[in-house]
Amino acid sequence: MIRLSVNINKIATIRNSRGGNMPNVLDAALNCERFGAQGITVHPRPDERHIRYSDVHEIRPKITTEFNIEGNPNKLFIDLVLAVKPEQVTLVPDAHNAITSNHGWNTINNVLFLSEMVKEFQLNGIRTSIFVDADLQMVEYAAKTGTNRIELYTEPFATNFPIHKEKAVEAFVKAATLGKSMGLDINAGHDLNLQNLKYFAQQIPFLAEVSIGHALISDALYMGLEKTINLYLEQLKP
Repeated sequence: MIRLSVNINKIATIRNSRGGNMPNVLDAALNCERFGAQGITVHPRPDERHIRYSDVHEIRPKITTEFNIEGNPNKLFIDLVLAVKPEQVTLVPDAHNAITSNHGWNTINNVLFLSEMVKEFQLNGIRTSIFVDADLQMVEYAAKTGTNRIELYTEPFATNFPIHKEKAVEAFVKAATLGKSMGLDINAGHDLNLQNLKYFAQQIPFLAEVSIGHALISDALYMGLEKTINLYLEQLKP
């Protein structure tokens, strides 16, 4: 079954808007696990505008499911990941001023840098994943780095899904199939939601994991966290 990793950044965003510790980010992570999520994802940024580095240190020893830390591998990020040692690190080329991640790596131009990063994290027992667009060359060069996985950036799929779902998913099926044939496991994330997730999972049934934050936390405002997580898990069943 495709695993669901819940990105809890939005919960930290709400907390930070008022200061204090409400809502409690650690409690949210533990509740996500208790309600069935098979992983917790965080994406700390240098300005700590949502998840703080201290949150990452607090969450790590308390959760029992997979911990995935994603972000741009600058020195602060690398030091954090090596100190915390999550099960998975996802390398994302987001700019400091980006509201959210909006593209994958140019793996051709960055193949040497990414290879170095992958090697360093793997030597420390951390599985690596590289965030890529659904582009065959980007997937091919991601595989050349020695990474364990790629994560497909799915915003273009989500944007085009209401218009023509078959065309929207076509490039992603091709990219995932190529990656799988090159020995990579396939993750996916960005703007997947209750309307498009089931179709995406049906078209790429060998997906290892999806990481979902914004839509899931937004749905939870109306339906509650437990019901929402279970609805997302239902979409991932074969």
